[in-house]
Amino acid sequence: MKQSKEQLKEKLTPIQYEVTQNNATERPGTGEYDEFFEEGIYVDVVSGEPLFSSKDKYDAGCGWPSFTKPIEKRTVKEKRDRTFGMERTEVRSREADSHLGHVFTDGPKDKGGLRYCINSAAMRFIPKSELKEKGYEAYLAEFE
Repeated sequence: MKQSKEQLKEKLTPIQYEVTQNNATERPGTGEYDEFFEEGIYVDVVSGEPLFSSKDKYDAGCGWPSFTKPIEKRTVKEKRDRTFGMERTEVRSREADSHLGHVFTDGPKDKGGLRYCINSAAMRFIPKSELKEKGYEAYLAEFE
């Protein structure tokens, strides 16, 4: 069920709201997951839908969490983005339609060549040890 703007403003921090609802970008190097490498999954801060696995996270040195692929291709959608005079591909969550970040073609070649550059403010981390209790047990196999 889609939440109203008022509900989201109550639920989210100001930066989470600006990023997910107004397509903002957090400043490089300021997000809590940029240099964070624990085992687990990252979910949409709005809806809780699974987005990325720590297994696919790497340090791209760009100032934002970077992933080689989504946890499942169907969990994200891509959209052409021509803002700020640039040609980019925006990444949004499928269910909540949250703005997550952008995908670029300068990722590790041996992993498919993509770099999903994602705002920490758009995600919540679920540690491997809490996947079952938080209802994400289907993703435990990701770590076996």
